[in-house]
Amino acid sequence: MTLTTAPRPDFLASVDPTGIPLDRLRALQLERLQWTVRHAYDNVELYRRKFDEAGVRPDDIRALDDIRLLPFTTKADLRETYPFGMFAVPMADVRRIHASSGTTGRPTVVGYTAGDLDRWADLVARSLSAAGLRAGDRVHNAYGYGLFTGGLGAHAGIERLGATVIPMSGGQTARQAQLIQDFEPDAILCTPSYLLTIADALEAAGVDPRSTSLRVAVLGAEPWTNEMRREIERRLDLTAVDIYGLSEVMGPGVASESSLTKDGPHVWEDHFLPETIDGDTGAPVADGELGELVFTSLTKEAFPVIRYRTRDLTRLRPGTAFPAMRRIEKITGRNDDMIILRGVNLFPTQIEEIVMGIETLTPHFVLELRREGRMDAMTVRIERHPALEREVCEAAGVVLRQRIKVLIGTSVDVRVEEPGALPRSEGKYKRVYDLR
Repeated sequence: MTLTTAPRPDFLASVDPTGIPLDRLRALQLERLQWTVRHAYDNVELYRRKFDEAGVRPDDIRALDDIRLLPFTTKADLRETYPFGMFAVPMADVRRIHASSGTTGRPTVVGYTAGDLDRWADLVARSLSAAGLRAGDRVHNAYGYGLFTGGLGAHAGIERLGATVIPMSGGQTARQAQLIQDFEPDAILCTPSYLLTIADALEAAGVDPRSTSLRVAVLGAEPWTNEMRREIERRLDLTAVDIYGLSEVMGPGVASESSLTKDGPHVWEDHFLPETIDGDTGAPVADGELGELVFTSLTKEAFPVIRYRTRDLTRLRPGTAFPAMRRIEKITGRNDDMIILRGVNLFPTQIEEIVMGIETLTPHFVLELRREGRMDAMTVRIERHPALEREVCEAAGVVLRQRIKVLIGTSVDVRVEEPGALPRSEGKYKRVYDLR
């Protein structure tokens, strides 16, 4: 297989996100969308089959709204073509392969050309700059290295920015805490739940987390609420910003928040075209309305994705720090992690939001689902605060149960656990345990 529509050398280059006029951005998006659709159709058998079945050809894409003519891509498509069936270039042109964990089936495998890796580094550097990092900063990278895109993707962006990377990866939490004291980094990259775990480790070592050199935390890879942001910023005395990405679309750096506004990640729309849809019908949802986030890549050579259903739920909002680039609200949950409990839909982030509003509770909790007779039931297991009496924490557990009933509309059990009883995150935190 050969690349039939090679781009011009400057065709896929990044633009200045702070100053590009909206009309220029839309024209660039259309040009790149038309190239991507043709590239995918000519070089990926699955796309050619799906387009033909939908009765659409690349030449039918004459305006950005024509993207709605194209079929969606799902994770099932990626698993069907495992391992390399979605690649649109010869394997000799692939410079790196990443893959998901594959815990629910075959892993999803993604590939990158040299140009893809170069653009990825640019976008992560852009994201880190938006978060307030600068050349010369020291950055503690606690995202996992290996097949997961987080570690190496962030690593390349830190170096591209001109900062110094400390490639710690995940795990070894006590050592993470020690090196933060010893190396005095300016920033840290990890999941939000793991940063709280590191804060616990600092306290266990007798160190006030607010006393470290950290001034910025760039956090992603799992949904987190503004309540958790406030808790992180309070405990560590830093600025916490959101970075968004997923391996099927690129990895970290698809969108990023500005430290100046902290009002949701701006999508880098010169490289990714976002949509929101009704998760049940697939119909478009207007900007500002809650929907499932869908992405089309515009500059990827090895692994183009067209209308990829992320399952993430959010709203598209107008740009602020980068006016031409739309923002996504903080991800409130996913279509596939929604819990239906006695007819009520709820997400783990809703529980997190309530927990963070009760000062006598810790953020360390999990949700256990079980069957009681013919009914589903849920228990919130949450650790008590180590500095407070158990009776105070038990009373806070009663408050939590009452607030969940009032604010979400369903009854749950709450079990207050001893400090350290629950597993700690060393990457993406597992909140839900289905024991049914």
